Amino acid sequence: MSGIFYRKPAPDQPPYVEVGDMVGKKQVLALLETMKVFQKIKSPVSGKILEVVQENEVPVKDDDVLFVIDAQS
Repeated sequence: MSGIFYRKPAPDQPPYVEVGDMVGKKQVLALLETMKVFQKIKSPVSGKILEVVQENEVPVKDDDVLFVIDAQS
């Protein structure tokens, strides 16, 4: 899905995740706005955030990488 990528739940709030954070499977990582509708972007795995690839409030496309996560078992 393409749209505008948001790292924060609101402009005055901190980002959902930062590099180095441990995340759980299905944890919300960011939001994607498409046609004024916000969809939650959830982690597909549990692990550590190694990189946040996209900047806040930028347009992204279907195949764009948003995060690099070191999966933990």
